[in-house]
Amino acid sequence: MRKIIQRRSLFNSKKSYGPSLTSFFLALICLIAILYGAIFAWPVVPSRSNIQNDQVYRVKIKPQSSLASISEQLKEQGLSLSVFPFQVGARALFVASKLKPGTYLLPTGASLGKLLLQIAKGDRVRESISIIPGMTIWQVRNLIDSHPALIHQTRGLGSKALLQTLNLDFPSDEGIFFPDTYIFDPDETDINIYQRASQAMQKQLNQAWQQRAPNLPLNSPYDLLILSSIIEKETGKNGDRGLIAAVFVNRLHKGMMLQTDPTVIYGIGPQFDGNLRKTDLRKDNPYNTYMRKGLPPTPIAMPSKESLRAATHPEQSKALYFVAKGDGSSHFSETLNEHESAVDRYQRKSTLKSN
Repeated sequence: MRKIIQRRSLFNSKKSYGPSLTSFFLALICLIAILYGAIFAWPVVPSRSNIQNDQVYRVKIKPQSSLASISEQLKEQGLSLSVFPFQVGARALFVASKLKPGTYLLPTGASLGKLLLQIAKGDRVRESISIIPGMTIWQVRNLIDSHPALIHQTRGLGSKALLQTLNLDFPSDEGIFFPDTYIFDPDETDINIYQRASQAMQKQLNQAWQQRAPNLPLNSPYDLLILSSIIEKETGKNGDRGLIAAVFVNRLHKGMMLQTDPTVIYGIGPQFDGNLRKTDLRKDNPYNTYMRKGLPPTPIAMPSKESLRAATHPEQSKALYFVAKGDGSSHFSETLNEHESAVDRYQRKSTLKSN
């Protein structure tokens, strides 16, 4: 009988801990609720904008910043923050290791929680700049120099100085920047854009060179870059690109002059007024392919991936001439007589009609 009583008393003593545990968990839940409520109720972003838009507040977080450093940066930019609550909030939301650098437009009056989630998501301001196939280095330099979201560290540098800054070993800065759209954060340096574009071109150029067809009249990847740039400038219709490449490859094999207007225009420089005259074709310079055999000394534009591909895999054709038909496409000929007839048909007659 005593044993039964003892067991009951022991059982009853265990049961007496229940209210304490329940109270503890209720208190813990209340604390967590208060913590999360405070994180999402505490406004840390100023209610007044620091830019023209009156509904957002612009801040910037530097790359490779620690949690404490991010807090200090935001505080210096006007947010109502201190390190400890910022760290507590970031860890409570499990985003302490997910905060991303960049420029952010935060809603004015936003809470700590909303701020942390936006930065963790990487919902930041992005800028872009597009290098178009066929652009010359003068056009690319002007494009980058005039972009308002870039920090300009190369503006005013000459060609050699730019190449030295980028640690590139090329005869010219022409043709070495791959045409593409480059996304970047505001206040990124223009040097980063040039580096990314040159690395992209080097990658495409090396790949094209390694996969080139046999027996091409090209001695180096740089020769390929030059030829590709000419193909880029001469291509009006994408479907003609391979045949245009074939014409130039055939001419190089035969030791013929390339006789292509875009190289002459490039030799004239940025002052070209849009009117190529016969006197221009008679002025000797390294880019006048009507007077000099072989390739010009440098590229004449930024070639696309398609032009690199066409130069390394030209279409099978015996064509040595082509003439623009006036609709963006070209007529290709194997003989000079056929070419002269095509010129009469597509250019000389159209000139007479316009007169």
